[in-house]
Amino acid sequence: MTLRPHFVLLALGLCSAPSFAQQTVVDCGKLLDVKAGVWRDKMSVVIENKQIKSIVPSQSLTGEQRVDLSGYHCLPGLIDMHVHLSDETKPQVEQFRSTLTLDSADIAFRSIKYAERTLMAGFTSVRDLGASDGLNISLKRAIENGDVQGPRMFTAGKSIATTGGHADPSNGYNRKLRNALGKPGPEDGVVNGVESAREAIRSRYQEGADLIKITATAGVLSQASSGDNTQFSDEELQAIVSTAKDYGFRVAAHAHGNEGIKRALRAGIDSIEHGTYMDDEAIALFKQKGAWYVPTISAGRFVADKAKIDNYYSPLVQPKAAAIGPRIQSTFARAIKAGVKIAFGTDAGVFPHGDNAKEFGYMVEAGMTPLAAIRSATLSAAELLNQSQRLGSLEAGFAADMIAVKVDPLKDVKALESVAFVMKDGRVVKSQHK
Repeated sequence: MTLRPHFVLLALGLCSAPSFAQQTVVDCGKLLDVKAGVWRDKMSVVIENKQIKSIVPSQSLTGEQRVDLSGYHCLPGLIDMHVHLSDETKPQVEQFRSTLTLDSADIAFRSIKYAERTLMAGFTSVRDLGASDGLNISLKRAIENGDVQGPRMFTAGKSIATTGGHADPSNGYNRKLRNALGKPGPEDGVVNGVESAREAIRSRYQEGADLIKITATAGVLSQASSGDNTQFSDEELQAIVSTAKDYGFRVAAHAHGNEGIKRALRAGIDSIEHGTYMDDEAIALFKQKGAWYVPTISAGRFVADKAKIDNYYSPLVQPKAAAIGPRIQSTFARAIKAGVKIAFGTDAGVFPHGDNAKEFGYMVEAGMTPLAAIRSATLSAAELLNQSQRLGSLEAGFAADMIAVKVDPLKDVKALESVAFVMKDGRVVKSQHK
């Protein structure tokens, strides 16, 4: 038997039937050019292989698979630079009960709904800044594999703290329980000294983290007396930053207290989260170092409100929430007036997931323009993520992440709290438009 040439090629795997990538066209009534800061009327976004192929006037295309958003305002998918998808706020008694009774698997299954809520709110990418037991890294993988619906995740793995510091997992335990569980070390995200600080960075690399998160000062919700004291030495911070850079990590620092903020900035931290008590010297350091400020006003507002409810927080936490929470928005107002670089972040998990877009209203209340607030959650967030060539804008070659709202958010930024359409990687995940 003689094989014809094309049969030979097929047998060798050298040719095959042609394949055509599915193409989708989204017709936008208005499309926000975030870089120019203007709306483009009647534009169509051509999507292929999870990416934006082109953006053209709507009338120039015919016969494609189409999504009609002609009555809507289209924007890039939003980015929240500070979330905790593995947990969510609850009263102290319920929180303590969960700590004692739930396994990591229980928490992992519960995180699925938090991820989905976040995506449905229009946040197609997030930076998850800390979870125990590798939960945020596993959730990221599940989303990437299509097993779970959620935003694109950039994860810090386990936050790095000092003994007794914010993010020490043994805080709040009695001595007997601490002794039984053993003293947490660098693999658990707890360090004391330069060498263990370096080891903690390497452990995050080993577990598959995308970035580093440290707790440079005390925090509000940890079971410890201070909410703002400094918790790392200069030498430890320098070791963390230098080792992180060796491994290609950017470093985010939770910091409320002024001295801890300044130590972290001097060491070369990439972003400060919360920044509650920063003074003028700290603001000058932000600008000198080119560091980013991620304000998390939503978390401050939420904890301040809950601090007024008896027994919502423990006796250690309640006074910290009452004192620190209300200050973040006014600190943010000072920072924007001074020209500090701002990236959008909420600390979702401290408040219910899915309410992330309330942050825009708080930012505008404090003096930011709606366009600047939107840019903080698109262009600026993408820059801090080192993803400026892929995320944060609707343009050719970028990920096909898009949202749509009925009302112009440049006129009423709270329109972003009612997202009607969400697309991530070219796939429609929410469609409530008419």
